[in-house]
Amino acid sequence: MMYGAPHQQQKQQQQQQMQQHQQMQQQQHQHQQQQMQQQHQLQHHSQQPPPLPPMPHPGSGDFYRGPFHPMRPNLATSNNVSHDFPRSSHNPPPGPIHAYEGHGDIHGRRVRKLVQRRSVDYTSTVVRYMQVRMWQRDARDRTILQSTPAAAVDMLPTVAYTDNPSASFATKFVHASTNKNRCSINKVLWFPTGRRLITGSQSGEFTLWNGQSFNFEMILQAHDQAIRSMIWSHNENWMVSGDDGGSIKYWQSNMNNVKANKSAHKEAVRDLSFSRTDLKFCSCSDDTTVKVWDFARCQEEKSLTGHGWDVKCVDWHPTKSLLVSGGKDNLVKLWDAKAGKELCSFHGHKNTVLSVKWNQNGNWVLTASKDQVIKLYDIRAMKELESFRGHLKDVTSLAWHPFHEEYFVSGSFNGSIFHWIVGHENPQVEISAAHESSVWDLAWHPIGYILCSGSNDHTTKFWCRNRPGDQCRERFNAGSNQGYSDQNINFRPVGGFFAADPPSTPGPFSAARNEGTIPGIGAAMPLSMPSIDGSDPGER
Repeated sequence: MMYGAPHQQQKQQQQQQMQQHQQMQQQQHQHQQQQMQQQHQLQHHSQQPPPLPPMPHPGSGDFYRGPFHPMRPNLATSNNVSHDFPRSSHNPPPGPIHAYEGHGDIHGRRVRKLVQRRSVDYTSTVVRYMQVRMWQRDARDRTILQSTPAAAVDMLPTVAYTDNPSASFATKFVHASTNKNRCSINKVLWFPTGRRLITGSQSGEFTLWNGQSFNFEMILQAHDQAIRSMIWSHNENWMVSGDDGGSIKYWQSNMNNVKANKSAHKEAVRDLSFSRTDLKFCSCSDDTTVKVWDFARCQEEKSLTGHGWDVKCVDWHPTKSLLVSGGKDNLVKLWDAKAGKELCSFHGHKNTVLSVKWNQNGNWVLTASKDQVIKLYDIRAMKELESFRGHLKDVTSLAWHPFHEEYFVSGSFNGSIFHWIVGHENPQVEISAAHESSVWDLAWHPIGYILCSGSNDHTTKFWCRNRPGDQCRERFNAGSNQGYSDQNINFRPVGGFFAADPPSTPGPFSAARNEGTIPGIGAAMPLSMPSIDGSDPGER
């Protein structure tokens, strides 16, 4: 019995130790579970938004801006409200974003309507010309353009078609530009680089337009009265302008006004022209005088008085000291600028002469009058060479093409624009209603692929030549009263280009013209051109 007592005591101690160990394990397990629950609760609470403050009553005048952003400082001006937060009936979530309705975007900014602007690219034709000019030296080597859009890659600039002026007819309407201040456009003038066009308006403003996209660039209040004349110097550094008040101003190429002579003439300055050396320039006015000025000093050197009435136009000879002027006395006069004397007078017109232009060959002078007739004079014989009839109203403007000396365009008082070729009595292209009112001025791009017209209908319009595959008759705004529709453009296309009518002008030179020659220059353009499809051109 004594031997078994210590053994039982030892066994009881082991059982007690086992129970204590189990209790400790249970306590540790419970402690771990409590820690995990606390961590889970902390994570759950961190994901939930903070409680919302009590909502103010709608009539209390307070404005609830929502909870503050967790990453921003607690500023009273913050109004960033997350759409994930619960809302009450007083502060409902915002609705869907509505589509643009034409007055602005969702941020309140004004959005302009998307309009595709017409762009005329001339660089591709110039690059093509530089590539092929080594083996396409003249018309005999040139690739004939097919009347398909794919042939546009073979188009060349107008200077490459010296043998065919009809390839440069600018009859396709491109764009119409209008100022916010709607007024008559009296003068249009390209910058010498051809990148911009400048217009002179009745309100005395200069407006600059982009030469390729035709969008607005700048406007400048240049004169106090209506602008009547503008001209660039041959060195391309200076521009001279005249207005209705008789003042003449000098401008740099950046439109910086350098000098102004406000008493150059007593009445409106109608026209300006530079000499070849740019040392002199001439002006004409309604005060019946033609004046020769020293450009550097802006001082009058000679005053030519021979017209008995208003002098409407003047032009300086391309190479000689010779002036031509036309006026309200129906006369066209030639002047010696050095001596200041009258050399000759032409009495061919029956009404006011509105425009005179020297040809680049220096032998021809073109005149336009209110008698609806255009006349061509040859100064070598001092005789009239040809008369062009077709306009129904006063012929108000003229413009020779920069590369084709036999090709010119004219504008009329009824808004029509006609295209002519010397040696052909009838107009080659008639755009009977290019403008809604009189065409005051016409100007060719220096490269000769765009024609610009300024009109009394407050618009400046741009015209370019057709591409191969284009519709020969312009279909822009067809059927409208703007004039460039099918029934208002009359011409006869051949092979994607325009062929001139056979010369039919009667007179002493008719025999020479029927042989395809023009007096003074020799061979002219071909009188007939075979069509691509082999059909007779007269059938079209």
